Amino acid sequence: MGYRIVVVGATGNVGREMLNILAERQFPVDEIAALASRRSLGTEVSFGDKTLTTQDLDTFDFAGWDMALFAVGSAATKDYAPKAAAAGCVVIDNSSLYRYDPEIPLIVPECNPEAIHDYKNKNIIANPNCSTAQMVVALKPLHDRAKIKRVVVSTYQSVSGAGKDGMDELWDQTKAIYNPTTEVAPNKFQKQIAFNVIPQIDVFMEDGSTKEEWKMVVETKKIVDPSIKVTATCVRVPVFVGHSEAVNIEFEEFLDEDEARDILREAPGIMVIDKREAGGYVSPIECAGDFATFISRIRQDSTIENGINLWCVSDNLRKGAALNAVQIAELLGREVLKKG
Repeated sequence: MGYRIVVVGATGNVGREMLNILAERQFPVDEIAALASRRSLGTEVSFGDKTLTTQDLDTFDFAGWDMALFAVGSAATKDYAPKAAAAGCVVIDNSSLYRYDPEIPLIVPECNPEAIHDYKNKNIIANPNCSTAQMVVALKPLHDRAKIKRVVVSTYQSVSGAGKDGMDELWDQTKAIYNPTTEVAPNKFQKQIAFNVIPQIDVFMEDGSTKEEWKMVVETKKIVDPSIKVTATCVRVPVFVGHSEAVNIEFEEFLDEDEARDILREAPGIMVIDKREAGGYVSPIECAGDFATFISRIRQDSTIENGINLWCVSDNLRKGAALNAVQIAELLGREVLKKG
């Protein structure tokens, strides 16, 4: 006996990836429904070797369904997630809408699986921001050993984090540079993204940080430890898939780089590729399509008393979004619902 699963936003990048991962990981599905807005109604999407036809989100009845994986924006989530939750269907939401609600658990299963039981507060579970998800997978096992005081992170985030429009803009601008008879002005991004980097993701806030940077701060505190100080600079780079992060970590006590490497090798969800030679690290193109969060360039920071530097790379459509949502569904099934 398996689960009745709904994927909301099934025609988008993340929704399609959710369907792929549910199939790849052989999630115990009895019945699955792919939902989309009316403009995408009837679109066919793949689920393993099956083809699903999208149904209308607006008229769908969530009663009798076990879980709904939401991969739509905050506005649509605000309309439909409470309806699903009220019908007894547990919502796992990928938008930012519920992440900062103290009554709703924000979960990365490798970090805070015990929070799964708090889903009962509102029948909703939040999925973290893509840049936060991969970082906290690396931080948590190190924090358990030496307690983190402060994190300084600079991100190099791919255009797929901005959806299909972001990927199309990079592709179209790149082609236009090689074919100067056409010009593709910035639309999805604030400046040209092809052959450029943009130190702005989301809107600016009063203190000069962007909302993406703010998200990394508050989400890390909620998932790992509220006492950790975090400062972030988030940058969009001309990469299609895969977010990279340069992370500087200051601990309360000394942690040797070799011990840190060993801890990360044993940690769930992490693959350490760290050879001190040309190419002995992972770049985003190599992580695309993979489940793991890859860690490289682990080394002591000699400028502070208890510091470690590392390089963190992950497929943002997977661990940063769809994979983490499916892992939450697996955790919910294993710990609470216990079907399949």
